[in-house]
Amino acid sequence: MGFRARGWRPPLPPLLLLLLWVTGQAAPVAGLGLGPDTELQIERRFVPDECPRTVRSGDFVRYHYVGTFPDGQKFDSSYDRDSTFNVFVGKGQLIAGMDQALVGMCVNERRFVKIPPKLAYGSDGVSGVIPPDSVLHFDVGLLGMCVGEKRIITIPPFLAYGEHGDGKDIPGQASLVFDVALLDLHNPKDGISIENKIVPENCERRSQSGDFLRYHYNGTLLDGTFFDSSYARNRTFDTYIGQGYVIPGMDEGLLGVCIGEKRRIVVPPHLGYGEEGRGNIPGSAVLVFDIHVIDFHNPSDSISITSHYKPSDCSVLSKKGDYLKYHYNASLLDGTLLDSTWNLGKTYNIVLGSGQVVLGMDMALREMCVGEKRTVVIPPHLGYGEAGVDGEVPGSAVLVFDIELLELVAGLPEGYMFIWNDEVSPNLFEEIDKDGNGEVFLEEFSEYIHAQVASGKGKLAPGFDADMIVKNMFTNQDRNGDGKVTAEEFKLKDQETKHDEL
Repeated sequence: MGFRARGWRPPLPPLLLLLLWVTGQAAPVAGLGLGPDTELQIERRFVPDECPRTVRSGDFVRYHYVGTFPDGQKFDSSYDRDSTFNVFVGKGQLIAGMDQALVGMCVNERRFVKIPPKLAYGSDGVSGVIPPDSVLHFDVGLLGMCVGEKRIITIPPFLAYGEHGDGKDIPGQASLVFDVALLDLHNPKDGISIENKIVPENCERRSQSGDFLRYHYNGTLLDGTFFDSSYARNRTFDTYIGQGYVIPGMDEGLLGVCIGEKRRIVVPPHLGYGEEGRGNIPGSAVLVFDIHVIDFHNPSDSISITSHYKPSDCSVLSKKGDYLKYHYNASLLDGTLLDSTWNLGKTYNIVLGSGQVVLGMDMALREMCVGEKRTVVIPPHLGYGEAGVDGEVPGSAVLVFDIELLELVAGLPEGYMFIWNDEVSPNLFEEIDKDGNGEVFLEEFSEYIHAQVASGKGKLAPGFDADMIVKNMFTNQDRNGDGKVTAEEFKLKDQETKHDEL
């Protein structure tokens, strides 16, 4: 019996639903007890164990029903006609109560629906069939075939190719038998479906458009057929998200994830590889991606520093030029250990600001006092970039360093490799030229400078090769490059009162 808008009077056709082509996610409507006659009432009498998608307005459905009055008298039944009722939901093709009652149903669900007159045929009724102001009861069963289900379908000639056959392979008056396995199904209006499997408790930030994300995935068809895996290549898939670098369904499905999260993304074909498919992905295929987010960052990100411990006296802070000795553990965001000085049993030693470490680490070690402990998160553009380090650091990896500063030797003012701690002798050249021949060679020069350092009168920049510094100082004084320095060539770099460099 077809229940349509109020005022429609033709003979009553069969009532409700057709095959529900679905793959999305929606929560089933909660079952309601039967209440006052003035409101729509729904009782869910059977709900299948699996319900990947429920009926939405605009879906085409196929269902059986029995319609009765409150006293149990039957007024219509699709079973009596041996034919389901097939209709679009929410398009005004049914009475308002039935349009509402079908929304939220699962395939193979059964509902008992009580529809008040104002949502049925009102004070007019249907002449000879539905009295005015009638409350209607419907026992409704939504029909459909589930993904993975197998059926033997026998079709009589009058529903197939009839008395003439197809003129080729199928003879006239032939009954046809189909052995059918439903691989997948979708609605062209479907969006992606997301199922969160593991979401970390600590999620400081969720991914957003423009982030660069590294993740692992297994890709299958809806029936479980495998088609691709990043695990098989032993390498994450790395991409910007929300920028059109991946199929639209994945572009959308990777938004809003946490680092370490695992989720399942079901992508309908119009948001995947469409009617044509690609490679071993068939055309019009629904795709299932099980993903594990390893890390993500934004190209505008800077480093993140968390200080876990500072000693009570933290007045001397590290700066450019200082010589530092520190321990560290280096790992990926998922906890994978990359390197550790503690395991090696020796510190890592650098001159801060000299380019001896990646820029992010150089930034991380600034303004740190001896004894302080920090955790530093370094995005790849301030670490090892897209290339990484072959066999050690993956490309585009976000790095985590746990650092402890053990020793700090103050560096020299910027631009200096040697300074005097005392007043400079007015007869400096004569002091260096011990044999008094008016010429200073490298050996004489080197012996004098090292003697000043040893006595505390002078200081070389820490962390560099002392002999190399002295040689460079000599070369700067040997202005004509003849391997010796004369009194005329010898000059001081006079920039600060006590910070003169040769």
